[in-house]
Amino acid sequence: MPLEIERKFLVKGEYKHLANKSFRISQGYLSTESGRTVRVRTKSDKGYLTIKGMRSESGLSRYEWEKEIPLKEAQDLLQLCQPIIIDKTRYEVVFDGQTYEVDEFYGENEGLTVAELELETEDATFSKPDWLGEEVTQSKCYNNSYLCVHPFKSWEH
Repeated sequence: MPLEIERKFLVKGEYKHLANKSFRISQGYLSTESGRTVRVRTKSDKGYLTIKGMRSESGLSRYEWEKEIPLKEAQDLLQLCQPIIIDKTRYEVVFDGQTYEVDEFYGENEGLTVAELELETEDATFSKPDWLGEEVTQSKCYNNSYLCVHPFKSWEH
């Protein structure tokens, strides 16, 4: 079974000058039921359909199935998604041989920047760059599926 194992952090410092790639991403959710989500995403000129399962007890891993679909089909499916579409730029930053995906959000989630690191195992070691802040892996409110229903701008800051 394909598993996604990741750690998630808030970003507290400058990272953009370290990025070797960036992509604009739009994504929406057809379903955000507890224990599974169905996501549609456009990334540059490609489309994707992704299904994610329930998180493990540790909160670090979950089932993930993803298929590339034609861009036009992804754009059409975005019209069926929940009202708030996630709009962000993803920066890929390599640090100590590991790739952090840093998402800078716009629209209803503007002001939020989150970094994710995918790992091979739940107990894998990794280096933390200075620009990483608090770890929020265990906090569901930083999941994109949560942000499309409860946007960052609506939180008490």
